[in-house]
Amino acid sequence: MRRKSKKAVAGAVRNPDRTRSRILAAAAAEFAAKGQAGARVDAIARRAGTNKRMLYHYFSDKGGLYRAVLRAKITERRTLFEAAPGDPAENLPFRFEMMCRDLEWIRLLGWEALEYKGGRVNEEEFRRKGLHRALERLRGHQAAGRLTSAYDRRHLLLAKISLSMFPVAFPHMTKLVTGMTAQDPKFQREYRKFLKKFATVFRPARPHGKLRSDPI
Repeated sequence: MRRKSKKAVAGAVRNPDRTRSRILAAAAAEFAAKGQAGARVDAIARRAGTNKRMLYHYFSDKGGLYRAVLRAKITERRTLFEAAPGDPAENLPFRFEMMCRDLEWIRLLGWEALEYKGGRVNEEEFRRKGLHRALERLRGHQAAGRLTSAYDRRHLLLAKISLSMFPVAFPHMTKLVTGMTAQDPKFQREYRKFLKKFATVFRPARPHGKLRSDPI
């Protein structure tokens, strides 16, 4: 066991970025499966092919590792959504597709909700900054007449998140209502079609100008 540990440490020293990435990927899988409270550092180390000492070296403790996973996942998704289509009829189906492709993120959020006891949210300031930018983009589109001003933009953002996430986050409800799961290609085709049509309610009744392609 000692020789294996030394080998793992030597590999980490040779390629710290790759080791850190492996640990983050392993941690994301473990946290998605068991939540922050149920995840075990030794299990994460095994998944990553390293040892606990290297995990603590890069991330201090399990809490630090969990926060690093959240930041990495949020940054990845933020990049995708900021490049998303601007027209609501294209944006909502795009968001739904992203949810379907990242069940790990959905499960992380589910565990986070179950474990939340009130008070501050994990990485709250970092997350609020990203959401503030999203709200500012919505405000800009409302001001330019590309998006309806009939609704509070905070509620619009919640609606977009809910519409794209719910079928994936609650697969049992999706199955009960539609007879299909969110991973069923037929359901995905039908729901994208629904979102494309439903999203027209987010457009202003009389647009002041041509819809732009920047994301909402």
